[in-house]
Amino acid sequence: MAKNYAAVSRSIVEAVGGASNIAAVTHCMTRLRFVLNDDSVVDTAGLKAIAGVLGVVRSENQCQVIIGNTVSQAYAEVVKLLPDQAVAQQPAPPKGKITLKRIGAGILDALIGTMSPLIPAIIGGSMVKLLAMILDMTGVFSPGSSTLIVLNVIGDGAFFFLPVMVAASAAIKFKTNMSLAIAIAGVLVHPSFIDLMAKAAQGQQVEFIGLSITAVKYTYTVIPALCMTWLLSYIEKWVDRITPAVTKNFLKPMLIVLIAAPIAILLIGPLGIWIGSGISALVYTIHNYLGWLSVAIMGGLWPLLVMTGMHRVFTPTIIQTIAETGKEGMVMPSEIGANLSLGGSSLAVAWRTKNPELRQTALAAAASAIVAGISEPALYGVAVRLKRPLVAALISGFVCGGVAGIAGLASHSMASPGLFTSVQFFDPGNPMTIVWVFGVMVLAVVLSFILTLLLGFEDIPVEQEAQSEKAATAPALSV
Repeated sequence: MAKNYAAVSRSIVEAVGGASNIAAVTHCMTRLRFVLNDDSVVDTAGLKAIAGVLGVVRSENQCQVIIGNTVSQAYAEVVKLLPDQAVAQQPAPPKGKITLKRIGAGILDALIGTMSPLIPAIIGGSMVKLLAMILDMTGVFSPGSSTLIVLNVIGDGAFFFLPVMVAASAAIKFKTNMSLAIAIAGVLVHPSFIDLMAKAAQGQQVEFIGLSITAVKYTYTVIPALCMTWLLSYIEKWVDRITPAVTKNFLKPMLIVLIAAPIAILLIGPLGIWIGSGISALVYTIHNYLGWLSVAIMGGLWPLLVMTGMHRVFTPTIIQTIAETGKEGMVMPSEIGANLSLGGSSLAVAWRTKNPELRQTALAAAASAIVAGISEPALYGVAVRLKRPLVAALISGFVCGGVAGIAGLASHSMASPGLFTSVQFFDPGNPMTIVWVFGVMVLAVVLSFILTLLLGFEDIPVEQEAQSEKAATAPALSV
């Protein structure tokens, strides 16, 4: 049944306190992300009762409303209800006492808020690179063909210039000048600077005004540009205070670039690389120590990480690992079982439920998780809602993660694992990976399906569903 997104969006806006309470709104692949002026007026129960809303995640002054794969349609209708200044803006977080919890939450919010808008470009580039790999493997084009080269360039663009994309996204998050952030990040991937860093890596002394420059390769990186843009937000404010009004149009941007770019090259860039490398080293040290068990644990925990939004923390690690080694063998393989297990449990719900609306929701969620690897509709629309299917999916994700770890599966890109994107796990040097990938997928769907039927679930009465839809449409009709 097609949803009336205009009515749904009006209900959502009212439930979060009205248009005047919304300071900013963006969206990722499945969620509307609201930044609110006053989070105490949000009607969480009312939000969850709206037909078309799969779940709600609250964090300080932010409210995330899970819609599913059609979130862009809901976002388009929400935007129509808001003033222009609230669209795609990221106001500064409210000030308060500095604690370790606030620092940690701030870092997580900055990372997720910056990376989420970039995921479509990263997935798109990954899939084009995989297409080029398949065409090369099958001999459709001869090795070294200009067509293959162009396809690889198209697929690699989002990764090679990732620091520039991160700077642009982070500039919105930190409310600083986007063009300046892009310009400074562009320095890090400039061909001449890349050549200079290659010479430094070979032992040649490279200096700037007498200060030694650390040899660093910035393409394919996230943390350096993110840290640099955060610092830029403070540099811009300081320079704005010290420059006379009559010189601001030329002196201000000149000083910002002259201050921020050298700091990025000499300090923030290398520091960001060390932080990113340290996180990657920690993750994969655990992987090397625990082996297949680490993949199993990650597979069992993945849906819970998605619920908290912490799954995006692994994005820079995955990108950097694939860039350095050509593959990633811990986080991505664990997602195979996690995603398809949520799809299998949703299929079981669709099979067992007597509620036609829930059956429709479960079938759509299962298709999204199994075919496209987008698991949030199944997670929020079915598993969390009914509880026991979530338990079944967690158990199945753990088992299938273990199998993927034992098989040594690794991903060559970072598209969400599903049937259509399974090619990312194919290893041209090991044809058996094809068998293992499809084996894990079948196991995930079948095992979670059986476990869900064995554990059972409390079906949603048709009357309750009708009341929820009535509650959702009533305020929309009154507008």
